[in-house]
Amino acid sequence: MTQSPGTLGPDPTNVLLRHVNVPGQHDIDTYVANGGYAAVHRALKEMNPDEVVAAVDGSQLRGRGGAGFPTGRKWKFINRNAPVKYLVVNADESEPGTFKDRTLLEGDPNLLVEGIILTSYALGVRNAFVYLRGEYYDCHRLLGGAIRQAYERGLLGERILGTDFSLDLVVHPGAGAYIAGEETALLESLEGRRAMPRLKPPYFPAVMGLYNKPTVLNNVETLCCVPWILNHGAEWWMQQGPPQLYSVSGHVQNPGVVEAPLGTTLRDLIDRAGGLRPGRTFKACYPGGSSSRPLVAEHIDVAMNHESLAKLGSMMGSGAVIIMDDTTDMVKVIARVAEFYMEESCGKCTPCREGTRWVVQVLERILHGHGRPSDLDLLTHLSKNMTGTCFCPLGESVPPSLNAGLAHFRNEFEAYIARSNAAVPMPVRIKESVPVAGS
Repeated sequence: MTQSPGTLGPDPTNVLLRHVNVPGQHDIDTYVANGGYAAVHRALKEMNPDEVVAAVDGSQLRGRGGAGFPTGRKWKFINRNAPVKYLVVNADESEPGTFKDRTLLEGDPNLLVEGIILTSYALGVRNAFVYLRGEYYDCHRLLGGAIRQAYERGLLGERILGTDFSLDLVVHPGAGAYIAGEETALLESLEGRRAMPRLKPPYFPAVMGLYNKPTVLNNVETLCCVPWILNHGAEWWMQQGPPQLYSVSGHVQNPGVVEAPLGTTLRDLIDRAGGLRPGRTFKACYPGGSSSRPLVAEHIDVAMNHESLAKLGSMMGSGAVIIMDDTTDMVKVIARVAEFYMEESCGKCTPCREGTRWVVQVLERILHGHGRPSDLDLLTHLSKNMTGTCFCPLGESVPPSLNAGLAHFRNEFEAYIARSNAAVPMPVRIKESVPVAGS
């Protein structure tokens, strides 16, 4: 678990979070004193780009932004002979319950800069971009300072460390749209347009990404792993777990970012976050942010990794673990989640644009005492028609919550409906409200 703000010095039990509470870690001198940029010196002077890719591929590092795709394999999709290609870092972090990237950027921004340099060298990239969540003001300031210092030390710019490798790095603040977390919508926004997802194919980023050039998109945490892998080797990395960051929030006594080996149980994560509130029992949790299917009490000992969660119909996502105890009203939770996705829908496709709104209307009707028994079948029908039909994953983030709620907490929905005390007003028929010519 992250150290408390009053704790100074590195935590040797952590890897990614080891130096986040070290005073002055955002300054390049302190970062270098703690071993920073050693991997850049070694890679640029002793390794060729293929060896860097092989090291990351051998570590079995998986993307930490949501999909969990093997990072080395993603890098190999890029045409190495393309004259122009880009690296884009997704630092938008807008998934509810996620704050691990913010912790890294505020506590150890040079670690991301080093990861970007190493990745760009491996891929032959000369221009890299960080798409940063616009509300992360401190992150923007600290990361900008780290980048300026890297330029001053010859770690960015032309002929880095006297080699033939050159790299320019730009930070671009986003405008607060959740949809910009989707990779192709992010590229649209980065190019100066409204964040709207692109059609795949043909717009696979590795082929037609930023400015229609081959592009690799990686998450902040993913690239922060790269310096550690190159410094210590793939085998060492695997022996560490490998390390994974979990944003643990909700009904725990010490919410925060927990670093634990990938596959740690949900029960252990709760314990690392100080346990549940006194006298309370575990009811449910979102294991990978609000777009994942909630888990219930019978899942408390499940391994928090991609494969185990996939078997339960859920996912690791961004590692945002939102804990809910027995005081939680699951109908209200699911309604709030659906409302979030309704508000954040870009409106491009009908299942998302209309489906999210209809789900919210039905849930609000139930919560306000106007529910009908048939509403549960209607919600099931809406969920089915929003699954596998949306243009991008945003609209498909509503059915997991809805399906889990109807499966595990149906009694709570039924209780609301049983308390309904008024009929739902129905609209007047058009033929009764509009005069007919000649009548």
